[in-house]
Amino acid sequence: MSQSRNHRLRAIAGGGLALSAALALAGCTPPGSGGPEPTSPAASGAAGGEISCGPEDVVLSAYIETGFPLPNELFAEFTKQYPNVTFDVREDQFAVITQNAPRVLQDDPPDLMRIPQMSELASGGLLLDLDPYAEAFGWTEWPASQLEQLRVDDAGRRGDGPLYAMGLNFSMTGVFYNKELAAQIGMTEAPKSLAELDGYLADAKAAGITPIAQFNGGATGGLLFPLQALMASYGSTAPINDWIFQVEGASIDTPDNLAAAEHLQSWVEAGYFAEDVNSMDYAQMMSRFIGGESLFIFDGDWESGNLDTNMAGKAGFFLMPPLEEGGTQFGAMSAPLTYGISANAEHPDCAAFFLDWTATNEEARTITVEVGGSHPMGPADAFMPEVDADSVTAATLAAGTQVNAVNGAMDFIANATGSIYAQSWTPNIQQLVAGQQTAAGMLTAVQADYEAEVGD
Repeated sequence: MSQSRNHRLRAIAGGGLALSAALALAGCTPPGSGGPEPTSPAASGAAGGEISCGPEDVVLSAYIETGFPLPNELFAEFTKQYPNVTFDVREDQFAVITQNAPRVLQDDPPDLMRIPQMSELASGGLLLDLDPYAEAFGWTEWPASQLEQLRVDDAGRRGDGPLYAMGLNFSMTGVFYNKELAAQIGMTEAPKSLAELDGYLADAKAAGITPIAQFNGGATGGLLFPLQALMASYGSTAPINDWIFQVEGASIDTPDNLAAAEHLQSWVEAGYFAEDVNSMDYAQMMSRFIGGESLFIFDGDWESGNLDTNMAGKAGFFLMPPLEEGGTQFGAMSAPLTYGISANAEHPDCAAFFLDWTATNEEARTITVEVGGSHPMGPADAFMPEVDADSVTAATLAAGTQVNAVNGAMDFIANATGSIYAQSWTPNIQQLVAGQQTAAGMLTAVQADYEAEVGD
């Protein structure tokens, strides 16, 4: 989901070989330093040689999303284990990366890049086909669902075809809450229905507490987080994924989604969002929440480690509840934190080696959980670090298990096409907040923009 993270959307595997094998096969293991032994799966290079970073100095160029510590923490650990590899990092907001992606991949191709929307980039030949690496490193043995969202067929449809990206982790979104403020209005546990959540929002406003601080300013339509969560409470997540994956005939303008959009509009009209929601950026949202200035935020598990550090014992997490208590109709944005390799990257083997390392090295997996608050990619039986049972991280990881149990995972609706986020969702959701758009009008407008773009 940037400051509009899609993706920010983020709960979501197993050491590889012993050091002796890594030394023989990787060629970029640091000389004996007495530190943790890096691991790497055996692999023969996609070009017929060994897949590694080699023994010579390498500078990997990376274009990443600003505001998230996980990539830079992983970069630092990788350099610690492989001192001959350093990173040249450029950062931008998610919305800016979305707009710049085709030009950057064409004119100044990075080795590693945060990928916002894959279809056009893959079908346009701008991303490297990672299937040879998947075979070589053994990614094909991982649960297939981890990589499905990262495949694109010849027609630009996601879910099948060659693999064009990998995830640094699996991220998931939900609702964070301030436990101290919740106690002031009698909320001692997560709401079990939308009606109960509505009640807590009303109670918070009546008590003079800002119910929800949510980023929605500039180029970042952060109210899409609660909107999509409401969509999952009102209807199945499968049609939403079909729309994102550009399945023929799919539409976002459905009766269930209209009910969800109208529910969100009712929150706007009731004053449940901060008054400056349309000018609030992501950093302001986090600052206010950590500072005790709002009861709820809708955000992703990538903030779990941050909140465990800065709100230790004071923050909780839950998934958007179903319409009725006991219902199983709910879901969450749950998708890989997507990174690709430019088709014209200078160091593709080293970049692929890094991506594999993030999923198989125990220290990297620990960073993914403790800093990213999310489940690493990788084998189903891979190493997982222990977490405090009372932590926010534990709550987000458990929520991921809930989502998987009901098959409620969705990609982010901002990822449906290359421009749908910046040019359609964001202005329409901001106009909804400003009273210049209706729930029905927003869905109709977004669907029309989607059809115009997909049909091109």
